[in-house]
Amino acid sequence: MLKLFHSWGACSLASLIALEEAGADYELCVMSTARGDQHKPEYLAVNPKARVPALVSDRGVLTETPAILAYVAQAYPAAKLAPDEPWAFAQMQAFNTYLCATVHIAHAHRHRGARWATEESSFADMRGKVAENMRACFGLIEGELLKGPWVMGEQFTVADGYLYTLTGWLEVDGVDVNEFPRVRAHFERMQVRPSVGKVLASRAA
Repeated sequence: MLKLFHSWGACSLASLIALEEAGADYELCVMSTARGDQHKPEYLAVNPKARVPALVSDRGVLTETPAILAYVAQAYPAAKLAPDEPWAFAQMQAFNTYLCATVHIAHAHRHRGARWATEESSFADMRGKVAENMRACFGLIEGELLKGPWVMGEQFTVADGYLYTLTGWLEVDGVDVNEFPRVRAHFERMQVRPSVGKVLASRAA
């Protein structure tokens, strides 16, 4: 059985939604990154990167959201969570990689400045750019990358749970999702999916 290490509010939500969409048999291990659970020796033995998510399988440990999402999609083909055609699959991976390498990093400058600098003035400068950078990222998603109604068009994929997760960060980053009507509509479609409802209910429990 799979085991997912997850923290509420983190990007690992995308992997959790993917597992639910796939109908996978998995164990959820909820951590608190705010309390520093990711730095505890027992977790570092699982993932020395000290980040979530981490997906433990009988073949080993998989980290990094785009990799986990691709694995879930391919390990549960009946769920049809990724395009079969190689070019379309690569396009989905390009979208997921953009979320991981650009959008997530833009967001992280709000509260993870110590990864890049040591001076408090530098942290403040980073925080001051977050809304602008996130707005630019979501402007590109709104105008160019989100095909609609789902990320890849008519087919729901693992990219949709990932976009939903990062869209949920806009408010704390000082950006109004209403600036992006297509992104907002996508978020609302995700909110009523059974997988998302189950995940959100588990958090409230």
